[in-house]
Amino acid sequence: MTHLRAFVAATAFASAAFLPIAASAASEVNVYSYRQEFLIRPFLDKFTAQTGTKVNVVFAKKGMLERLKAEGMNSPADLVLTVDISRLDALADAGLLQTTGSEVLAANIPAQYRHPDGLWYGLTLRARLIYASRDRVPAGSITSYEQLADPKWRGKVCMRTSKHVYNRALMASMIAAHGKADATEWAKGLAANQARKPQGNDRGQVKAVMEGQCDLAIGNSYYFGKMKFNDKKPEQKAWAAAVYPVFPNAGDRGTHVNISGVALTKASKNREAAIALMEFLSGDVAQQMYASVNYEYPVNPTVKVDPEVASWGELKADTLSLQTIADLTPDAIKVFNTVGIP
Repeated sequence: MTHLRAFVAATAFASAAFLPIAASAASEVNVYSYRQEFLIRPFLDKFTAQTGTKVNVVFAKKGMLERLKAEGMNSPADLVLTVDISRLDALADAGLLQTTGSEVLAANIPAQYRHPDGLWYGLTLRARLIYASRDRVPAGSITSYEQLADPKWRGKVCMRTSKHVYNRALMASMIAAHGKADATEWAKGLAANQARKPQGNDRGQVKAVMEGQCDLAIGNSYYFGKMKFNDKKPEQKAWAAAVYPVFPNAGDRGTHVNISGVALTKASKNREAAIALMEFLSGDVAQQMYASVNYEYPVNPTVKVDPEVASWGELKADTLSLQTIADLTPDAIKVFNTVGIP
């Protein structure tokens, strides 16, 4: 890391605290990232090799919004890399971002995956899937989110808490598709079908299916690859082997997707170089690398899906604007509270 003269590693991992980045030169870009550096460093290095612009990264699991607010226009951050539309929308609502005006980004990223005024841009897609037991759920038994509320699955569905942004976004998509009243009725059925109190993370839901606690689980697509090829925790390979992924609503509106994304801070001191990095991340080389390293889908429609990810099934993504998802998230929270899904 010695070639990153302005980089200060974020060692306060457990407390999710950022450490400061030194003031950068014009040939550098400073990035605040929710994604760990080892996941993104390979394509950042490619950008540096092509342009000579150094990229300095500080990682924290949470606290980005609060830090940027505290730093104001004195922030050294040029870009933020984060996951989930609600986090990007919160940065925009706080007035911390600026538009890029980039024609390259507009051409590479479909309109539904970028802010209407160019305040944030999606970089990769992750689908919200249903994971079904290979032993207990015959193929074709469930094909939509709506069917998760069917009484036939009473006591057979596992999910993480409704407080998590992934489930809130899914509920927002249901409200957009059916209206708040019908989405509430669906949520009542989903609540009745819970095998246990919502708990754990997405991988934990798949583990529960393997253990027989439930037959169906809700989880993001990339976790399938992370479990399937997890050499550090090989027990997770058995979890993945116990299920098969279902891409809901492939026959109608498409599967709900969320994004990892990037945004240009209002405080950026290196605007031109930062936009160049954003454009690079939306291009063919970085899109292929970025998606493959985390088993995600490229947001750029001209880039092919990684063969491993493609082998799980064809993704027909819902084309609903993610800004609509963000706008409906408060209603999604109210629905979950109304039906009593914690």
